[in-house]
Amino acid sequence: MKMTSTVRRILKNYESDCPGTKGQLARILMTGRLAGTGRVVILPVDQGFEHGPARSFAPNPDGYDPHYHYRLAVDAGLNAFAAPLGLLEAGADTFAGQIPTILKVNSANSHARDKDQAITGGVEDALRLGCAAIGFTIYPASDSQFEMMEEIRELAAEAKSVGLAVVIWSYPRGGGLSKEGETAIDVCAYAAHMAALLGAHIIKVKPPTAHIEQDEARKAYQAQGIDISSLSARVAHVMQSAFAGRRLVVFSGGAARGDAAILDEIRALRDGGASGSIIGRNSFQRPRDDALALLDTVIRIYKGQL
Repeated sequence: MKMTSTVRRILKNYESDCPGTKGQLARILMTGRLAGTGRVVILPVDQGFEHGPARSFAPNPDGYDPHYHYRLAVDAGLNAFAAPLGLLEAGADTFAGQIPTILKVNSANSHARDKDQAITGGVEDALRLGCAAIGFTIYPASDSQFEMMEEIRELAAEAKSVGLAVVIWSYPRGGGLSKEGETAIDVCAYAAHMAALLGAHIIKVKPPTAHIEQDEARKAYQAQGIDISSLSARVAHVMQSAFAGRRLVVFSGGAARGDAAILDEIRALRDGGASGSIIGRNSFQRPRDDALALLDTVIRIYKGQL
């Protein structure tokens, strides 16, 4: 695998990691149509666990088949495919070596009242399936946040010891946060920083709004004149909060929306210096040809062609 100077520069930011872990990061960064650019687009398909099969796949019934998602990620030229244990197992042999995979090792479901997730996979599963990384969700602000942080600390140490990378979904919710506060700029930047402090190689957060949730944070933003006037400015601040851009940060695609809204957001993410996007429902809930066309445009935007 030939490596670009851009990827070498990114890997130098992970100073404590072994060659195995850096090799897995390189696999992700050197796969697909964005290979070597330092930008990534990842397909996550954990929504069946989180929201249920009908809500996730009925809009495009092909999505009930795990092979459909593998094939979509491969044919679109994406960097990686992330999913829970059973979904990855269902296509692991057929698609072995075709795309780096990320095993989502904890999951929630829509019946639960608590803001928490169960451990549903492990490092041994990731090794057995040939994954490049494990993925884990934390809910900063929830009543379960500290337990989740302790869980990922143990899983991350185990993953790194055997040469796997670590991806943390950092989604603030619960506790005293308002619904608007879950995507507030101060909260999203804080979430990205916490994920970096927990040892994540790749951090996933939601695109931040201009809302500021915490009064003390508002004082700091105003006193320091931090620009949050546009999405690109807010993304730049989130990247700054992830160790001054020394960690890869990808932004979620969110609920299904029209093409124009998605692509405008992708341009703002790119202009803010985002490492890339992780797009689930906005791709696999579309018919295959439409999904491929959308992902093609997303990739071209990140390549600076549109």
